[in-house]
Amino acid sequence: MLADFFIALVSTFCFAIVFNIRGKNIIFASFGGVVSWLTYKIALHHGFDVIQASFISAVIFSAYSEMFARILKTPVTSIVICGLIPLVPGSGMYYTMYAAVKGNAQQTLSLTLNTLACAGALALGVILVSTITRLIFSAKRKVVKNPLIIQSKKLVSKTKGIKKNPPKK
Repeated sequence: MLADFFIALVSTFCFAIVFNIRGKNIIFASFGGVVSWLTYKIALHHGFDVIQASFISAVIFSAYSEMFARILKTPVTSIVICGLIPLVPGSGMYYTMYAAVKGNAQQTLSLTLNTLACAGALALGVILVSTITRLIFSAKRKVVKNPLIIQSKKLVSKTKGIKKNPPKK
């Protein structure tokens, strides 16, 4: 189990290097991969199937990515993409193609649907957290308006119509 987390950390770290992430962001992106793999393994351990575990993991590491992207003032995608790396259903794609090459149509269809559902669960989890975060922050911006700024804008708009130096007759 410890080896799995170490492999997730190293693989995510290497992909962060490939994606040109620098400084302390690479550390947080690498731990995003560990968080995603850890939640995936915990969900599987508690009896969820692969698709449900993928969705739960995507939601958890997307929340992690949103939080640390705001703290580090970096784009969320740089952390989210690295966190997705351990969860990508690569073996599902491989076995789907292997069954297709062997000519086993029923197994190919079954594996294709399972792989697509797993990838869709990952995408849905990321989109869900991203949408909720955007809604929260847009509502927060609407609620937290400084009344002094609003009043000063009204005064400025009223004084724009008044000329400072009236023309001489």
